[in-house]
This record gives sequence, structure tokens and C-alpha cells, in this order.
Amino acid sequence: MEQSVILIVEDEQRLAEILKKQFESEGFTIELAYDGYIGKQMIERTQYNLIILDINIPLINGYDLCKEIRKSNQDVPIIMLTALGTPENKITGFDVGADDYVLKPFEFRELLARVNVFLRRTDTTPKQEKLILADLIMDTSTMTVTRVGKKIDLTAKEYALLKLFLTNKGKILPREQIIEKVWGIDFDPGTNIIDVYVNYLRKKIDKDYTQKLIHTKFGFGFYCNETEI
Repeated sequence: MEQSVILIVEDEQRLAEILKKQFESEGFTIELAYDGYIGKQMIERTQYNLIILDINIPLINGYDLCKEIRKSNQDVPIIMLTALGTPENKITGFDVGADDYVLKPFEFRELLARVNVFLRRTDTTPKQEKLILADLIMDTSTMTVTRVGKKIDLTAKEYALLKLFLTNKGKILPREQIIEKVWGIDFDPGTNIIDVYVNYLRKKIDKDYTQKLIHTKFGFGFYCNETEI
């Protein structure tokens, strides 16, 4: 089995070196970048299986680097590893495209478990270039979304949520599953962030059209379908 290659972008060199040794002892190939600019250059020339990204890094901060990554790659898992732990920090991280958020200090075993969750998920997810529902088309190769040929601009998290709905067309997704798949396994399931983002999507996807594609099954969850179930 081919080794997974992980990039760690972390300006605390001692921590980065410790993580490198720990992950390599688990069979991973690890590359390090000590600032956002070098990290960006490495990402542009190498296809990584997963990226671990600090926020407070020199030259290009973690939020901006995450946004840059998501412009060309919506699929690579990104775990933010940071001491910034306010709800606002977390929401900003998820909004720019992070998949998970791990606070310092942390246990390596917990970080390793999260890494393995994302690597298993990406290894087993079938790749489809176009996801189609009625007149809505998501082209995952170009990361564009159109409805009746009209381009719809989405944030990274809106795109990830819509992609989850489209890959599970007609299936009712409970809140817990949406939280795990889109915001990460450690996100508070009691938050109303799902309702907020579903509302964002509805304004962009359904507002100007008679046929509604995003639906709520009260007490059960949300789903995408040509008609209500």
C-alpha cells in the first residue's frame, strides 16, 4: 500500500520536527514548511494526501493559505492545528475551507486518529467529475456550480456542504453526519451553523427558481432532491 504524504505547515520548528518523527513512526511520509509562503510553493508542486496547518505562521497566515488551497483543490483534507480556540476562530477556519480544528496543546494519538479518519474517507470516496440534480450542475474538476447555465459563487464551506448533499441525492442527512463530514468530528453538534449554511445555500441555489432542490425533513435532517420526500 502506498504511503500517505502529509504536509505540516508549522513555524514552531521543534513541534514540527516532533510531529514529523511521530507520524513517520506510524508509516507516513512527512514534509515540513515553516512559513505560509514556502507551504504554498510546496502545495503548488506536490499533491498531498492531507495538510496540517497552523494559523499564526509567517508571510501567509493559515487562514489565507487555506483559502488559496481551496481555490484549486476542494478535496485534500486540511486540519488546522492552533492555539486560537475561540468560536470565532473556529468558524473562520471552517469558513475558509478547513475540515477539522485541533487545539494546542493536544495528544498526538487524538491528532493521529483524526488524520486516519480523513485519509480513510478520501481513499474510499468515489470520484465523480459532475454531480447533477435537475438543472443544477457541480463540476468537481473545475469546482464550479451552475443552475440553468448560470454560475453560482459559493464559499469553500458552502461548496463542501452542497457537494455532500449532491453525493447523497435523495438521502436525508442527520445533523450529526453533516457536522462530521463538513465541519469535523469535534465540532459542537448543538450549534446552529448547519441552519445558517443551509440558508446561505438556499438563497444562492433555490431563491430565484420555482423548483426547490434543498429540503428539510423536520426532526430528521436535510437533503437535496428534485421533489420533497
